[in-house]
Amino acid sequence: MDKIREIVSDELFAWIRQIRRAIHEEPEVGFKEYRTGELITKRLEELGIEYINGVARTGVVGRLIIDKNRPTVALRADMDALALTEETGLPFSSKVNGVMHACGHDGHVAMLLGAAKILKDNPPPGNVVFIFQPNEEGSGGAKPMIEEGVVKGIDAVYAVHLDTHYATGEIAIKPGVNSAYTDTFEVQIVGRGGHGARPHEAVDALVIACQIAIQLQLIVSRELDPLQPAVLTIGQLHAGTVSNAIAEKALLRGTIRTTSDTVRNRIVERMNVIASAFSTLHEATVEVRHFDGYPPVVNHQREYDVVREVAENLLGKEQVVDIPLPSMGGEDFSYFLQEAPGCFFRIGASIGTPPGVPMHSPRFDFNEDALRIGAAFLAEVANSTLKIKR
Repeated sequence: MDKIREIVSDELFAWIRQIRRAIHEEPEVGFKEYRTGELITKRLEELGIEYINGVARTGVVGRLIIDKNRPTVALRADMDALALTEETGLPFSSKVNGVMHACGHDGHVAMLLGAAKILKDNPPPGNVVFIFQPNEEGSGGAKPMIEEGVVKGIDAVYAVHLDTHYATGEIAIKPGVNSAYTDTFEVQIVGRGGHGARPHEAVDALVIACQIAIQLQLIVSRELDPLQPAVLTIGQLHAGTVSNAIAEKALLRGTIRTTSDTVRNRIVERMNVIASAFSTLHEATVEVRHFDGYPPVVNHQREYDVVREVAENLLGKEQVVDIPLPSMGGEDFSYFLQEAPGCFFRIGASIGTPPGVPMHSPRFDFNEDALRIGAAFLAEVANSTLKIKR
């Protein structure tokens, strides 16, 4: 940690931590990050970094322009919170009922502002763009930002995520595929309603839904290569209105997580076959609707190598954790990596021995020492990349 402390003084660390706590107290869900955006712009003004706000509705983009003829690196932080009621008991707990920062995005913003201050005070050998992105947890803010030209002229892009699965002081990275497609689906069943005492006169949509739910699970367990990652989860089943009536309609909703286009397409194909078969078998209408989610995060080798080298130099080889398999979670940073080479990596932030409290829990919190590491790390990644690309 000695090298980290040389980059991030105690005074700067206190500044970063105060930002995190201020954001944590006033969390905002996707595309409503107005106060968060105001805080970011005020800090960028204090640092003398030019910015544009209102990007993709509530996003902010800061620009540290050293020389327009030199390469440009982008650093991205997501800024939205979750619709959860906080149960941490922290002195800076959420003041907003039903909303909390349960995924560390408050820390991401604070670390990126810390990196901005480091790079402003010690100008890098090129230009740096600081992307504060809204709505990662919802429908996605990355794509709208890209559509508004945020990545134009960018030579590399990086993002970090605090992660309590790893000890504070560790950096976890993986080349290539890091996450999954985050597709969702609906299965709408329409049968024929009737009296609960006379089932032979009806077509029970609820019974059909239950059978389909079981059959869909067999796609992953019996029709796919077990060495290919795939998850099909049904999270909702809605049917019926009263206890003594047979449901005329039922609705299943769920998610499909895959890392391969072939597996992804196979699952959707088999879902449609199952729907058709049950429609014929029960003389009901069964319709499958598939909705595309985020694509997988795929790290580029050169930028992965930069992150690994910086991690080894700042923290030591023993603090670098190789992630063996992709996460079946999703991240819309994937869209940035389709536009420019880059790398997504994780900074350990467990309080005590990992794993800590999981993300998206109302009791989620992280070790704030990770903020110091993250700010220094992002600044060094930008510097190292610009030295290579100049």
